Amino acid sequence: MILSAQQIHKLRQKAHALKPVVWLGQHGLTETVLEEINIALDAHELIKVKLASSDRELRLAFVQQIIESLSATLVQQIGQIGVFYRKNNDKK
Repeated sequence: MILSAQQIHKLRQKAHALKPVVWLGQHGLTETVLEEINIALDAHELIKVKLASSDRELRLAFVQQIIESLSATLVQQIGQIGVFYRKNNDKK
């Protein structure tokens, strides 16, 4: 899904007050963690994920895998926090 600059701006504003709902720990991005992110996206559409890794390249790989595996859109990434969005058509 491609979002306009205005849509991204509004999503960033909404995400500012959010707390991370999923944390990636020492085991990285496992199938279980991907499933938790998928459930959170279905429930909330806009979520924050804490990417607890000091390796910048590894964090970027995690973000890319989340985007590709779950058809999510990266709204913003600052340090170890990623903000993801996926429209839920079943939600009103």
